[in-house]
Amino acid sequence: MSSQSDTILEGLNDRQQEAVVSDNKRLLVLAGAGSGKTKTLLQKIIYLIEEKKVQPSNILAITFTKNATNEMIDRLIVSADSSGFYERIIFSKELTKLEKDAERRNWKRKYKWIEGLTIRTFHSFCYTVLRTDGVKEFDNKFKIIGDEKSTDIDDISNRIASETVFEVFHRLFIEKCESNDFLLKTKRYILDYLVDKIHIPKEYESPKITDGKFYTTLNGTKVKSKSEQYIADWLYRHSIPFVYEPLLNVKDFDFHPDFFIPDANLYLEHVSDLSYPMEDKEKQFAKGNILYAKTFERNTQDSAIFNHTLDQIVKSRLPMDFHRDKKLNYLEEFNGYYEEVKDLVRQIIRICDMIKVENITLDEVIARAAKDQHERVRVFYELAIPIIKDYIEYTTNKSYLDFNDLILKTANLFTNHEDVRQRYQDRYQYILVDEFQDVNNLQVELIKLIIKPSTQLFCVGDDWQSIYGFRGSNVEYIINFEKYFSNAQLIKLNQNYRSERNIVEASNEVIKYNKHKIEKDISATKDTQQKIIIQHGNNEEDNVRYCVEKVEELLEEGYAKDDILFLYRRNNMFYKYREEFKQHKFYVNGKTIHASKGLEAKVVFIVGLTDGKGGFPDVWLEDRLFQIIKTADYNLLLEEERRLFYVALTRAKEKLYLITERGNESSFLNEIPAEYTSKSKQLTKTNFRQNECKNCHAPMKEEWVACPKCGEKY
Repeated sequence: MSSQSDTILEGLNDRQQEAVVSDNKRLLVLAGAGSGKTKTLLQKIIYLIEEKKVQPSNILAITFTKNATNEMIDRLIVSADSSGFYERIIFSKELTKLEKDAERRNWKRKYKWIEGLTIRTFHSFCYTVLRTDGVKEFDNKFKIIGDEKSTDIDDISNRIASETVFEVFHRLFIEKCESNDFLLKTKRYILDYLVDKIHIPKEYESPKITDGKFYTTLNGTKVKSKSEQYIADWLYRHSIPFVYEPLLNVKDFDFHPDFFIPDANLYLEHVSDLSYPMEDKEKQFAKGNILYAKTFERNTQDSAIFNHTLDQIVKSRLPMDFHRDKKLNYLEEFNGYYEEVKDLVRQIIRICDMIKVENITLDEVIARAAKDQHERVRVFYELAIPIIKDYIEYTTNKSYLDFNDLILKTANLFTNHEDVRQRYQDRYQYILVDEFQDVNNLQVELIKLIIKPSTQLFCVGDDWQSIYGFRGSNVEYIINFEKYFSNAQLIKLNQNYRSERNIVEASNEVIKYNKHKIEKDISATKDTQQKIIIQHGNNEEDNVRYCVEKVEELLEEGYAKDDILFLYRRNNMFYKYREEFKQHKFYVNGKTIHASKGLEAKVVFIVGLTDGKGGFPDVWLEDRLFQIIKTADYNLLLEEERRLFYVALTRAKEKLYLITERGNESSFLNEIPAEYTSKSKQLTKTNFRQNECKNCHAPMKEEWVACPKCGEKY
């Protein structure tokens, strides 16, 4: 090995060096948390160019986010810039993001080998392919349509559609409602499952005063049974006005017939097991010579029979000139239900995305949905699929591609046009993929299409940090890498350079509870043995107070505010902490664990470590609607939650605080052996200043008699 090669490999451990110099055509570098995976990937690029004399234009590096792409380019420029000036630029707090982006572009041009590399996100790479060669598959003057009128792909501001995905779906939905049948079917679905939520057992719903009227009819009337709802909806669809449970007194007593139909001068009684005895009421109808008719629950089992029954009973008694055809209006029909309509549209958009990511046909989805045992699921897809078809037709007609389409159309281009595929395979002899644990079905399909036997595929990732299953990523691809890329070499980077030993070993113990993983033995290079602190507060207020005091103590010890990071499973877990910190002018680093991926801090607090609903783990099986596209398993979802906890633990470099509630501790805390932890000690100082509330620490004035925030007497 040359002296130049020794310089390139300097600072790498044995495993990292092995990965960098390996010529194996299929290589997975399994990198534990804090093990220097990005450094290894970047040194691989430099080694290929400097030592193997590979042309930069023959190297493709794929990342998942624009930030990761920029970080990779920044680190390559820093490695090339002996003056250290560029490093000062990217860490400057005076320069804006736009200014740093401009500097990055300028510096990249200075180093032709960096400019010659293709370092892109999946979406950016596919965008360029389709712009350049996609004309055989799609209009190469296409525009990008996204959730917002922006995108993470560089330099395409004039290539963004003027409308968002939601706007298109919502408009197509409204257009579909031009059909009375579609509108009423949709309204029935929204009322049943998004308003009344009849599929959810009543004991899980918050109590409401309903007089037993749980079902909403198409005209907004609340009725007592599904059968009565059916009758009311039949009348509404036929534009026949009705009154539900009118008050009637013929002679002897007050009573409420189920329906009165004024245009037919007809009372309608629906007889079921829930009905009051009819005998007395029938005598009253007879005494008053009042026209009435009965329907029966047994007939409701067959909708055709019931429709025929209502036809015979009601229509024959309507006047000859009765007008039955009425054009329904979307704005009128959904007045008061617009938020529910938006929820339905968002569900349809998500289904559309899942169909594309899982790469299944609409016909297959229709077939699966039709077999489902639940009416709710069947009806949803009867409504959703026509809109999805319209969306696909509309976006194709307008030359729009959404983010999933970018990958789908690129894969189709390579599949259907061998000459184009061959050119890209010949060009990119070395393909490096970062964060491989986050790939989905479409992305793996694309990778397979751009490699050939002589291509070196170099993938870096950590199955223990796969946390985006809810977005479609599939941990299966990294765990069983050899199944999808045969004759693969596996190299494990098992040195953690970030965290102290107790943190590393405790996180190792936690992840052992996962069955679906690759075994790794991660060891710490920092041998200090500071215990992980577990704070068992009596309640959330107790924990907030503890954290305020602890942060003050840490700041007094010399830690900077940027050294302290608060992590939580969901945003609402941090609300009370954020409000209290504002009072103390701690404007402290708070992020969801998902958003913290790739970050690190000297001190980390993980809050919200409680059990059950609203705690962590937060395992929730997806709505059955989504199971039609991709089935979910409780145990696998729990494993992803545990991986999320692992990610949170391994963000800490020096100190780690786990915040829970006494008697309601997260099950994850039981998975950390006691030897690595220590229970918090309540701080002896009261920390109450003369001019703050002793209860909530809000600022106080001496002349006040009570706290304006919490009411505590001063």
